[in-house]
Amino acid sequence: MPIHLHINETPADGPLGASLFEAAESIGVRVPTSCRKSGKCKECLVEVSEGMELLTPRGEEEAHLKDAFRLSCRCRVAAESGVVRCHTMRRGQMRIESHSVELLGNRERLPLNPAVTRDGHRVLLDGEQIDSGEGPIYGIAMDLGTTTVVLRLIDLENGKVVADASFENPQRFGGSDVMSRIQYDTEQKGRVLQRALLGYLSHAIEEFPVDRQRIYEVVVAANSTMRDILFGLDVYSIGQNPYQSLSEIEMAQGKRSSTSLSTTAKQLRLPIHPKARVHGLPIVSGHVGADAAACMLAVDFANEKRAVALMDIGTNTELIVGNRGRLIAASCPAGPAFEGGAIRFGMPGLPGAIEKVRLDDFGDEVESYSVIGDGEPVGICGSGLISLLSELLRTEKMNALGRFEDEPEIALAETDGERIVFTEGDVNELAQAKGANVAGLRIAFKELGIRFEDLDMFYLAGGFGRHLDLEASKRIGLIPNLPDERIAQVGNAAVEGACIALLSVDKRAELEAMVKRVRHCRLEADAGFFDFFVEGCQFKPVQSEEAMC
Repeated sequence: MPIHLHINETPADGPLGASLFEAAESIGVRVPTSCRKSGKCKECLVEVSEGMELLTPRGEEEAHLKDAFRLSCRCRVAAESGVVRCHTMRRGQMRIESHSVELLGNRERLPLNPAVTRDGHRVLLDGEQIDSGEGPIYGIAMDLGTTTVVLRLIDLENGKVVADASFENPQRFGGSDVMSRIQYDTEQKGRVLQRALLGYLSHAIEEFPVDRQRIYEVVVAANSTMRDILFGLDVYSIGQNPYQSLSEIEMAQGKRSSTSLSTTAKQLRLPIHPKARVHGLPIVSGHVGADAAACMLAVDFANEKRAVALMDIGTNTELIVGNRGRLIAASCPAGPAFEGGAIRFGMPGLPGAIEKVRLDDFGDEVESYSVIGDGEPVGICGSGLISLLSELLRTEKMNALGRFEDEPEIALAETDGERIVFTEGDVNELAQAKGANVAGLRIAFKELGIRFEDLDMFYLAGGFGRHLDLEASKRIGLIPNLPDERIAQVGNAAVEGACIALLSVDKRAELEAMVKRVRHCRLEADAGFFDFFVEGCQFKPVQSEEAMC
């Protein structure tokens, strides 16, 4: 939520000496906290966009923070006049997919067989009693992303979604990509990233409209780094060649039979039944994590006979190609650009984000744009960036190398006197993100021995993929140039897979077996990676070499 403070010339009339937390409270903005402003929980993070020089310097309790991040309970207004603008890590309600039409049938046809069951008054977990009572029994499916966290509360007796929630991952003070988070978590002691995430998770769960003591299991789909940070594992090894989770290393050593993780809600201090299980789904290998595994479960790769591919575009893009006979998986280090990170006026899919742009036929002016929430624009999100790039190509205002033909920047809108612009520097960030994804596509398909044109179905997963304009995405070369009828935008497949695993121990066992059959394709080990990457940075349709001739 935004916090705007106008400090008056007269100290008695302004917030001089007040903490940002107190100032936020005075204007009705709720800042997350579990320690009552003592500086211990590290949850009351804010990102300062203006007026940092008007605040007190960082103290010891903020030593883990850098750049624009502060603990609102520790920093105070030190100036008698000026403007301070900041926002909490929960900037607003994320636009989420409550379900996926294309995948919903897979779950609705699923015979219910959850790990949590009822025997009269007894509530059982894997057949062992953990509670008693007549109330409903619930579980939570979670997609823990580098940028976004999505929760679904499910009634385990009928499989229905009771409520859902989403928020930006508050760990971004530790970096916007997984490698930055690994470095931060390794260097900063005290599990600060885990504590920040658990605090926000707890607040989201507390807002669910049910008795939280009736929640008995949480199933987590996440990339390898996010999952292991949540469970408190050391993630140093994921950042070092050969990029393996401790669970993967221990499995190779014969110390465990699965890369899945389990602990109790009590251990993680989550506000649900203390004996509830928190279960992290198994990872595939390296950076191809439990989110990719959940996606495979959601689209039923275990029973798929056709040649299909699934791509979940994000900070760490997951790619899976094949069918039940052979599966190839790759992780593409795209970075945060397509989710608004590293872009001057970029932002996630929040209210105020431009999500679609139309230029006039000469490309000289913005003819129209649409904004999430229909309010004034404050930035541009991933789907808006794809739309804009496509329009710049269509009107020949940008060439295939990402260079503007005329002006050094494109003006999109103006709000409160501030111009929202798009620059060649932004294009460069998006080109590199796209290049990593295209290199992943090229190498995975080469490894499987098929062409793009051989695909029967290309699944675009994730909230970002759900809102992409297919024509624009194909024009700039973000996805293969396939007919629309062979592309399915399936929404959040990771949380859908987590739902399936939550509702069926049989499907959970199927997933355990399936991930062991997947061949992990390490992009950096392919001799052609750099050439594929450079080619992928160009804004042109992606198709097989034969089709280009």
